[in-house]
Amino acid sequence: MRKLAAGNWKMNGTAAALDEVRSLLAAHPAAGCEMLLCPPATLVAGMAAVAKGSALAVGGQDCHPKASGAHTGDISALMLKDAGASHVILGHSERRADHGETDALVRAKAEATLAAGLVAVVCIGETEAERDAGQTLAVIGGQLDGSLPAGATAANLVIAYEPVWAIGTGRTPTLAEIAEVHAFLRNRLRGLIGDAADGVRLLYGGSVKPSNAAEIFAVPHVDGALVGGASLKAADFGAIVAALSA
Repeated sequence: MRKLAAGNWKMNGTAAALDEVRSLLAAHPAAGCEMLLCPPATLVAGMAAVAKGSALAVGGQDCHPKASGAHTGDISALMLKDAGASHVILGHSERRADHGETDALVRAKAEATLAAGLVAVVCIGETEAERDAGQTLAVIGGQLDGSLPAGATAANLVIAYEPVWAIGTGRTPTLAEIAEVHAFLRNRLRGLIGDAADGVRLLYGGSVKPSNAAEIFAVPHVDGALVGGASLKAADFGAIVAALSA
């Protein structure tokens, strides 16, 4: 299994930001892990052009469950693929909270992603209230069960655990808490897709930065990271890539 450093640019970046990608590739032309950046849809084609022939993959941040149709403002997995994407982030907590996305909808989007020949990066995570109530494993177990697409394999699925309360706050769970969740997810996946679960990358996300990356990556069953703000700058994301490649 090759580790994966993934970056979610969220609603940030214009064409000028592609200079950061050029700087990243200049500093890490042959990283010891897989690299993925998911910019806004407006930058997917441009970033794919910059990354062509490099170690960097490009992904989308969301897609519609339909391949085409009367869905103003939406984008399909096939369109993302056509623009040069190889992955799609699905079910991010901001989509679940701000857009009311359910597990069933995330699953439908993930199945559309697989049908288009792309890799689904399915996000799950608990809120602070759910963690304080001792519901973390129940919540993420339910999200995994409900969001997992039919036909999932180690080649077309990545799971990203992002505790909602740690995203962009500077707070992170303890290493023991991360270890508990990732071990739980691995075992849960084994029950859902069998031995293929051992090859599925389990990413940790939530205020991952150069200063804490190495210790997080040393946790069992942490196979990389889904990085937010730190992925916008080549120096920061490059340091995380280096920590994962070590």
